[in-house]
Amino acid sequence: MTHQITLIPGDGIGPEVADATVRVVEATGVQVEWERVNAGLNALEEYGELLPDEVFASLSATHVGLKGPTATPVASGHQSINVALRKKLGLYVNFRPVRMLPGLKTRFHDVPVNLAIFRENTEDLYSGLEHEVVPGVVESLKIITEAASTRIARAAFEYARREGRCKVTAIHKANIMKQSDGLFLKCCREVSSHYPGVEYNELIVDNACMQLVMRPESFDLLVMPNLYGDILSDLAAGLVGGLGIVPGANLGDNTAIFEAVHGTAPDIAGKGLANPTALIQSAVLMLAHLGERDASRRLESALECVYMQKDRLTGDVGGKASTSEFTDAVISRL
Repeated sequence: MTHQITLIPGDGIGPEVADATVRVVEATGVQVEWERVNAGLNALEEYGELLPDEVFASLSATHVGLKGPTATPVASGHQSINVALRKKLGLYVNFRPVRMLPGLKTRFHDVPVNLAIFRENTEDLYSGLEHEVVPGVVESLKIITEAASTRIARAAFEYARREGRCKVTAIHKANIMKQSDGLFLKCCREVSSHYPGVEYNELIVDNACMQLVMRPESFDLLVMPNLYGDILSDLAAGLVGGLGIVPGANLGDNTAIFEAVHGTAPDIAGKGLANPTALIQSAVLMLAHLGERDASRRLESALECVYMQKDRLTGDVGGKASTSEFTDAVISRL
């Protein structure tokens, strides 16, 4: 079977890590037809817009995308391309599995970190509903709905049951935001009642941050609204080596985009220094999503072997290899 996949290389180091990931996916033997489309600064230069219609046209046909990082300005400028994609395509689940790669030395390398984060992807403060009330006073609206909260909770519990996860922890600030986060908790509790085989508990978000740093091995699967998910997923990534290591997936009922969640690193773009691990790990998730579970497991195993051998790692994880040398090592292990 040949899979059609939309490839969005992105900005900065995006094209380099995207090309490396295409190489390893093809090396698994899975048949893929890549439809390459641009979004971000490269698209702005080519088409005069950051998110051209051809991106959505391609995804409406393939329903699966592999995406490199795209640049988002801070405090001004255009909206996040990731947020725009998630909203327009209904990608309501942001899924981030976080686990330690064997052989990688971090502050927590002796701790068996293996958790998964389910972040609601379409509302909360990321709805972008802001306005100036009077000069010097800006109001930003936090939107929490029963439908979206129930949907993300159900996705988390379904995954827990399917993958043998034992515990789901809902993250909230309902002690302060009693109506909005209170509604989120109400929905999580209702969904949990239909999954008696999965333990359920709740943690206030600030306490959850502390517990993640002190006892990350005590967490299994976490579910939370958008903003908390953005913060905690990056915090969790820091436990296992940073954003250059962990994968990400944005999932909807009809479309899925698998992406690197790190930045564009323009300072090293084009120098052959970029680490493609995050996007390769995202491709591992993508292959499983496509039903190519054997190829997914083999790619994951090959990546782990390279990290255990340590002689072909990129500079950000203590090695001296180039992007292409690291990619060649993964392919040789396949």
